[in-house]
Amino acid sequence: MKSFFFLAFLAITDPLFSQDSTKLFQADSSTVVIHKDPRLDLLIKKQSEVNEAIYRASRRNVKGFRIMIINTNNRNDAINAKAKMYSYFPELKSYLTYQSPYFRLKVGNFSDRKDAEEYQKKISKYFSSSVFIVNDIIEVKPEDNLSNPGGGL
Repeated sequence: MKSFFFLAFLAITDPLFSQDSTKLFQADSSTVVIHKDPRLDLLIKKQSEVNEAIYRASRRNVKGFRIMIINTNNRNDAINAKAKMYSYFPELKSYLTYQSPYFRLKVGNFSDRKDAEEYQKKISKYFSSSVFIVNDIIEVKPEDNLSNPGGGL
C-alpha cells in the first residue's frame, strides 16, 4: 500500500519536475539565431543595382524651358491657375512652387524653345496676365526622346 502511494506520488509530481529540467538545457532566451542562405545577400545586392539603374534611366534632368503662368503672393490665385491649367491643358505637367513671398506656377517640360512658344500663344488666351517662357531644369523621360526627337513635353 505504501508503495502504491509512493508510485502515485511520483506519477503526479513527475510532470512538475520535467518542466524544470528543460530550463537547465535551454539557450539564452534574449538572443535569436538566424540561419540564412548566403545567396540571399547576392540577390538583394543584385536587385538594388537593378532598381538603381531603372530609376536613373526613368528620369533625367536637363536644361530646358518651362512656361511661367503666374507669380503671385496669393496662394488661392496660384491654386486656381493650376486648376485652370489642368482643365485646359491636361497634357502639361504643372509645377507649383513657393519661394517666400511668392507662389510660382510653371508648366511643361520643353527641350525646344519653339515648342514652348507655341504653347505660350495658346495659354495666353486663357490668362489675362503675362505668360513667360523661362529657363529651367526639366524632366526628360527616355521614351520621350525616342518618340519625339525634337524634345518632349
